Amino acid sequence: MAKQGAPGRRLEFKDTELANKLFGPQAGNLALLAEKSGVLIDTRGSTATLTGPDESVDLAASVLTQLYGLLQEGKSVHPQDVDCAWRILLREPGADIRRIFQDTVYVASPRKTIAPKTISQRDYLVSIRENDLVFAIGPAGTGKTYLAVALAVSALMKREVKRIVLARPAVEAGEKLGFLPGDLAEKVNPYLRPLYDALHDMLDFARVQDMLTTGVIEVAPLAFMRGRTLNDAFVILDEAQNTTPEQMKMFLTRLGFGSRCVVTGDVTQIDLPSQTRSGLVEARAILAGVKGIGFAQFHDEDVIRHPLVGRIVQAYERHGQGRKKAGA
Repeated sequence: MAKQGAPGRRLEFKDTELANKLFGPQAGNLALLAEKSGVLIDTRGSTATLTGPDESVDLAASVLTQLYGLLQEGKSVHPQDVDCAWRILLREPGADIRRIFQDTVYVASPRKTIAPKTISQRDYLVSIRENDLVFAIGPAGTGKTYLAVALAVSALMKREVKRIVLARPAVEAGEKLGFLPGDLAEKVNPYLRPLYDALHDMLDFARVQDMLTTGVIEVAPLAFMRGRTLNDAFVILDEAQNTTPEQMKMFLTRLGFGSRCVVTGDVTQIDLPSQTRSGLVEARAILAGVKGIGFAQFHDEDVIRHPLVGRIVQAYERHGQGRKKAGA
């Protein structure tokens, strides 16, 4: 915290109750912002004083004033929102946090609204809305699949499509698949679990089960797509870096009339045999510039995670660097 009387920029929030919500329990939101920005933040009542480099102070002040504006509109503000707002403004200082956070993708419940949290997520949504086929490439934790599923559920609820098809290659199983207990569906089910998790986060369990039973929602391994034509569907292929070029071409040519498709993957996490090319890598090279196809690129800074996870990762990185120096 800044010392009393230290020069700095003062922000006065008229509504004391909203100011307390903005600052967070035990001023936790301010502590997180201070950690991210390097700015010292001192509070007295509903006033916050920010001290530090001018550029950092300006960005931190923008975070607070814009989040306060959301509170005035009846929205809630959580530590994750502080973290996301800081990263957005760090990348695009003139960004309107309100417009980004309120670009509602899907309202899962009165307490849960799914909306973009980064500039890349915003651009991703725009690309999906403007193109029939979109490739989303980047590290895990950036919301590629989650937002695609949210858009698919939204399109289904609005009757823009008649069904949702979620596919994933079961590459991890390899030749060991036949040794697992159960029928084929039971064997591949563990590899489809992330897709089920996303669905259950947006729809109640009974509704998901009913839609799965009636075929309105289908979650299946990529091999089940062969020979089909998917009309009036929102189709998502997850973990696409683990497809071969032949599988990718097969999947992309399943798209029928009235359908939209999103392909997600991380080209740095390919689990194919070393001599096998990734269908996602090849598709990116072949299809770049083709009309009606969009590409969304995510980066490490787009990873959405609990602030504590970030500290854990940093601690392990410091430990690893220390061991390298010790062994040098």
